[in-house]
Amino acid sequence: MLFDTHVHLNADQFEDDLDDVLTRAREAGVTNMVVVGFDEKTIKRALELVERYEELYAAVGWHPVDAVDMTDEHLAWLEELSAHPKVVALGEMGLDYHWDKSPKDVQKEVFRKQIRLAKKVKLPIIIHNREADQDIVDLLKEEGASEVGGIMHCFGGSVEIAKQCLDMNFYISLGGPVTFKNARRPKEVAQAVPLDRLLIETDCPYLAPHPNRGKRNEPAYVKLVAEQIASLREMSYEQLSAVTRENAKKLFGIS
Repeated sequence: MLFDTHVHLNADQFEDDLDDVLTRAREAGVTNMVVVGFDEKTIKRALELVERYEELYAAVGWHPVDAVDMTDEHLAWLEELSAHPKVVALGEMGLDYHWDKSPKDVQKEVFRKQIRLAKKVKLPIIIHNREADQDIVDLLKEEGASEVGGIMHCFGGSVEIAKQCLDMNFYISLGGPVTFKNARRPKEVAQAVPLDRLLIETDCPYLAPHPNRGKRNEPAYVKLVAEQIASLREMSYEQLSAVTRENAKKLFGIS
C-alpha cells in the first residue's frame, strides 16, 4: 500500500491516457495520491480530478517560478479553495533560484503570503526548493512555519538541511533521484531521516526513477522509490510502504 504525496496528473502529459496511468498505479499498490496545482490552470485541473477520482486529493498553491503572476485575487482564491474537503495542503510554494522568470524578492514575498495563509486556514505546506537551501530555512523560521509544518518536496539538500527542516515540523519526501546511481545526498538523507518523518513521491511526469530515467514518470513508479529506500535502510519494502503511507495520512489528516 503506497501513498504518492506529489503528482502532477493535471499536466498535459497525462491528457491522453490518464485512466491507464491510474490503473497501473492501482496495480502497483498505490492507494492514494496528492495532485499538486501550482498556477491557475493546474489548480483548476487538480480540482476536477479529485472530484472525479476517489483516491486523489489536492494541494493548491503558487509556484515560485511564476511568483510574478500571482495577484491578491489569486491569494483570496487559494483561501477559498482551502475549504474544499479534498484540499489537504497548500503548495507547492517556495523558492527557485535556477530559473530567472521571477526576481528573488518577489518569490520571497509570495512565499511569505502563502505561509501566512496556511497558518490562517491551518493546512500543511508543500515546499519547492531549487538552489535556495538556506533562504528557504531562514524564511520558514522567520514566518513560524513550524506551526503548520508540511513537506520538503523531492528533497535534494544535505542531511544537515534536512535536520533543520525536521526541527521545524516538516516531513522529508524523496522521489526518483534517490534511485539514481550517483545521487549521494538523497541516499544519505534516506538513511538519516527518522522513519516517522519520511514520505515518498514521484513528482510525475518529471524525475522518473531508474530504470525509467528520462522517460515520462507516473505514480506506479513510486514503488521503485520505496524499494530503493527500503534497501538503503535495510528493512522490508512492506514495512517502508506501510509507514510512509501512515505518515502521509497523518500529515494530510486523512482517516
